[in-house]
Amino acid sequence: MKYQVTLNTFETKEHFPDHWTTADFYELLDRCGYEDAPSVPENELREMLFLAMSDMEPDEAARLLLHYKLSEELNEGQIEQISHEMLEDKISEEYANIALHCELFHINSLLYKAFNGTFPNAKASIIEFDMKPIHGASKEIDREAVLKALNNGLTERSVLKRLFEEQLGSDEPFPDAEGILWELKNVSGDTYQIVTSEYWLNKDDFSTGEFEGEVREQEEDS
Repeated sequence: MKYQVTLNTFETKEHFPDHWTTADFYELLDRCGYEDAPSVPENELREMLFLAMSDMEPDEAARLLLHYKLSEELNEGQIEQISHEMLEDKISEEYANIALHCELFHINSLLYKAFNGTFPNAKASIIEFDMKPIHGASKEIDREAVLKALNNGLTERSVLKRLFEEQLGSDEPFPDAEGILWELKNVSGDTYQIVTSEYWLNKDDFSTGEFEGEVREQEEDS
């Protein structure tokens, strides 16, 4: 199916404060050994957590957050390794399991703020665009369909295009799309918003602001 794609806005963000909840901060303070956590006012929780983590080595704080958020996905050895690698590399862009990139970004972002830039500064892209069907009614738009529709607007330098050119331009399943796009929201009508890593998509990755995208549908078995 073909779509007329129009890129409307690009925004870059380093931090999503709403990702970390009040419950998260209370639990993390407790894990830091801060006994008076329940008495901390909600509007002071983040700064108090930063203060508690300042008594830790950076890699120790990284292990704390990795255990809290990803202990079901990572074993002890992986957590230990990532906690050290995060000090040198943007693991939220480089880790082999793309499905973990989103959570690794939010962990990295909190550590970057807590340790005043000791950790690399990863960034996210928020892109709003129109995706209108050229013929016929629009089918359900999922993350795979969005990435395939955006493919024709990408430059050859795009990391996404270089790594996934075959999946983007064919009817092959593209399961990594779920990890590449962290959020997909229908703003209204044919207007959508996506959140992803700046590594995967940024303004410079696109050769034009308007183009025709194609989402090739998988053939059903007869």
